[in-house]
Amino acid sequence: MNEDVDLILMDTEDKMQKTLKFLDSELSKIRTGRANAHMLDGIVVNYYGTPTPLSQISNINTPDPRTLAIQPWEKNMIDPIEKAILAANMGLTPMNNGEIIRINIPILTEERRRELVKKVKSEGETARVGIRNIRRDANDQLKKLIKEGLAEDEEKDAEKLVQEMTDKHITLVDEKLVLKEKDIMTI
Repeated sequence: MNEDVDLILMDTEDKMQKTLKFLDSELSKIRTGRANAHMLDGIVVNYYGTPTPLSQISNINTPDPRTLAIQPWEKNMIDPIEKAILAANMGLTPMNNGEIIRINIPILTEERRRELVKKVKSEGETARVGIRNIRRDANDQLKKLIKEGLAEDEEKDAEKLVQEMTDKHITLVDEKLVLKEKDIMTI
């Protein structure tokens, strides 16, 4: 196959893999009723006037399945961390003893579980749309190559490979969503 076609196919595969990785990171932020340090990934703390991710100014661990423990590297950061967690509006209530901030993860209600499943489905649809857009861009690039002298048979074969990649990645998205929904709905 043509070098340009190979380059387009490799680029398309890479972009689709990145979309899956982004979906993984977004799904890890959606809580399932169990403590997970990634739940706090999006929280940014005011660290001496600089917005800094929580994970860069503290240790976050899970002493048990229902508790998160945050140990700041500087004790004077306890109040700003608590304020940042409350401001994130995640439904979590931090408690501190002067050295460690503990967050008890409340049990999810049935209604909250359904809301989270809707959010998971929304994230999945966003990933699917992203993958389809990558497919469209790849097909557009292949059509431009026809004008530059690429044989139509090669272009059709490449489009078929792009479609197979798309189908494979959308199937992976669906599998991830099923697992996350099962995780959320399990009590």
